[in-house]
Amino acid sequence: MNRSIYFTAPCVVEILDKEIPTPAADEVLVKINRTTISAGTERANLIGDPNVNSTKPGSVEFPRRGGYSAAGTVVAVGADVTSHKVGDRVACSWTKHAEYFAVRESRAYKLPDSVSDAEAALVHIATFPMAAIRKCRLEIGESAIVMGLGVLGILAVELLHAAGAAPIIAVDPVPEKRELALKLGADYALDPFAPDFADRARELSGGGVKVAIEVTGKGQGLDMVLDCMARFGRVALLGCTRSSDFSIDYYRKVHGPGITLVGAHTDARPKKESSNGWWTEKDDAEAIIKLIELGRLNFSVLVEEVASPIDAPAIYDRLAKSPAFPIVQFDWTKLEEK
Repeated sequence: MNRSIYFTAPCVVEILDKEIPTPAADEVLVKINRTTISAGTERANLIGDPNVNSTKPGSVEFPRRGGYSAAGTVVAVGADVTSHKVGDRVACSWTKHAEYFAVRESRAYKLPDSVSDAEAALVHIATFPMAAIRKCRLEIGESAIVMGLGVLGILAVELLHAAGAAPIIAVDPVPEKRELALKLGADYALDPFAPDFADRARELSGGGVKVAIEVTGKGQGLDMVLDCMARFGRVALLGCTRSSDFSIDYYRKVHGPGITLVGAHTDARPKKESSNGWWTEKDDAEAIIKLIELGRLNFSVLVEEVASPIDAPAIYDRLAKSPAFPIVQFDWTKLEEK
């Protein structure tokens, strides 16, 4: 039995019993221990947002699934697999919320003993802000701002700190999120709705911010962060809005000051052969694991809630209704406790 979380209709969540998959020749079968909810993407899938797919907008069909960042243990390997064996602990990309998942060999990354399942289940999600920062070509000592401190934003703060950004300005209307960002490497934390927000950001950055990671997914967030930028600044659209129902004065806020807007969808990356600013998903994931192992990143404090998958309907009800959703993981070892 392979218990799995499904969105069977808009805002309807069920735990369904499925067959345990048999790995293909190039796959490994992983018994999942932890999965992380990626709030923005999973909310869009949950409610049936017609713009959930960046390349194929339109109607959304159900059932749908979420949960693409996981950690677990290899329990079977395909005939052509050479880099993994049964018993290996791995972080995984592009999985689902389920007890078992068959994933390509190239999307399972070996874990050292010092990296926990909770940390490893954040690795794939962390490759998103990692790629955004690379595309902005951040240099040591450049100022940076993170607009929105959900899971992607708070990971971006840690990664910017590891990359040598200075100062780092973290922005969110929720005081608790600003406090966490300061603990994880931000130098300053601002409320975007404060009357002097943009003036304060420019002051703290010495005249304007050089690199921005925009993670709110709202047109207003992009508009506001553009007011903070230095001439020739770079803005990564990591949480790019799924709605086009907003306007920006591109002439004065982008064209005139020479701002670069960077499409930072995680699929917009090379499949093979990393190069300067453009790394593959696998290379980014393995770099993040190394940074955790060496103590350069601290993911252990990020997880705010751990729930049994049995509680998924209640968890997703909160996600559908709450604009300020915490970082939540499902612990698949807790299934038998319910």
